[in-house]
Amino acid sequence: MLEIRGLRKTYPGGIVALKGVSLEAAPGVFGLLGPNGAGKTTLMKILATLLDADEGQVTVGGVDFVGRKPAARRVLGYLPQEFGLYPSLTAEQTLHYFARLKGVADSGARARLVGALLERVNLAGARRQPVGGFSGGMRQRLGIAQALIGRPRLIIVDEPTAGLDPEERHRFHNLLSEIAGEETVVLLSTHIVSDVSTLCGAMAVIRRGEIVATDSPRAALGRLAGAVWEAAVPRDEVAALKGRLKVLSTSLFEGRVRVRVLSREGRPGEGFAPVAPTLEDYYFGLVSHAGSPN
Repeated sequence: MLEIRGLRKTYPGGIVALKGVSLEAAPGVFGLLGPNGAGKTTLMKILATLLDADEGQVTVGGVDFVGRKPAARRVLGYLPQEFGLYPSLTAEQTLHYFARLKGVADSGARARLVGALLERVNLAGARRQPVGGFSGGMRQRLGIAQALIGRPRLIIVDEPTAGLDPEERHRFHNLLSEIAGEETVVLLSTHIVSDVSTLCGAMAVIRRGEIVATDSPRAALGRLAGAVWEAAVPRDEVAALKGRLKVLSTSLFEGRVRVRVLSREGRPGEGFAPVAPTLEDYYFGLVSHAGSPN
């Protein structure tokens, strides 16, 4: 269990990144959704023991991640958004390097571990290839392999599918699902809503340094049942609609603008039809408005 209590962080210059963040995540894949600048990366760096919080507590399975960082790092795996690799090293050499850093000193044990990790992330066939020639998806799978060294209780993945093609994204989704076990929390930080709807049994939405909602994707959709409406309107009508309705999203479609709105009082206007809610509707309702979509 990951438990976060009252995390606060203000950067020099008075930029407030976190405003008393608290949440709990059980073993499995937990999604943290938020727009750029919401505080996701600051929170991930604090959880990864790379940044000190001004206030607050973090524990994973009883291990204090704030006061006992060396102990925390023994049960932590981390795949940052920018995962640096030595391009001339092979996949096998790269994992040997990370295993040494994590204290796997015996060469035989390390070789067995590296072999098992490469098999697990489907890179055994590329073990002797320089990682400088890897595709984005291969690099991310290698990143997950190094995060698995040491049997971590918490694995943090920060924007892991950004830039991946659909096939690699699907492969990476399957890998994350497999590694989330009975004792392992995989914390997925992303702004890609479909990643959360596909992978996560629970999620939180962060906005301007605060957790504004915690829910399961299924429960979030249930809260919007019967309340999402859509219409295709001329572009010059969009501004007026935004002035009188809670517009969730807009998209251009065949020269007109497809507008999705939240209305619990029935049809919001002529031309609107009820549509099935999506997790994007829920998310946009939270991050685009001061209130809640509930």
